Amino acid sequence: MTFKLWSIGGRAGAAGARAADLPVWRLMAFDDLRVGELYEVLRLRSEVFVVEQQCLFQDMDGADRKAMHLLGVQRGELQAYARCFEAGVKFPEASFGRVLTRQSARGTGLGHALIEQAIAAINQVWGPQAIRIGAQLQLAAFYGKHGFVDVGKTYLEDGIPHLEMLRAV
Repeated sequence: MTFKLWSIGGRAGAAGARAADLPVWRLMAFDDLRVGELYEVLRLRSEVFVVEQQCLFQDMDGADRKAMHLLGVQRGELQAYARCFEAGVKFPEASFGRVLTRQSARGTGLGHALIEQAIAAINQVWGPQAIRIGAQLQLAAFYGKHGFVDVGKTYLEDGIPHLEMLRAV
């Protein structure tokens, strides 16, 4: 699938990387997603969360219509994704979730670029503010590198240990 290229926050990638190899970041409201784009998003979410993590859960939870969808596209293929929410939708603070990178893109720095873009997207759309996330426990150090701190609230979501983390303004 080929995506229309529209960028927020510039292109992020390793120094010296060719422009064609850098991700293009697109931020879209649910109603702006084309059918093919929505299909690719749902397919990749299922691939990562249901198949890879062997977690049966209701992915389409009704929150997609309230989210801004952040897509990271490289060489015409969806490689990274997160959905962003204004304050008051998932938590009292702004938040993001359903964070993922395609398995073949892991270890390339794309996940860190995705988090930087999600933070930038929230700040661009709703203004600079605190961001609260529900993170898988195994990813606490990863999110910590982006200024998120454990607020001491752990819980199980779909059988996977999670914790709330907060990033101050």
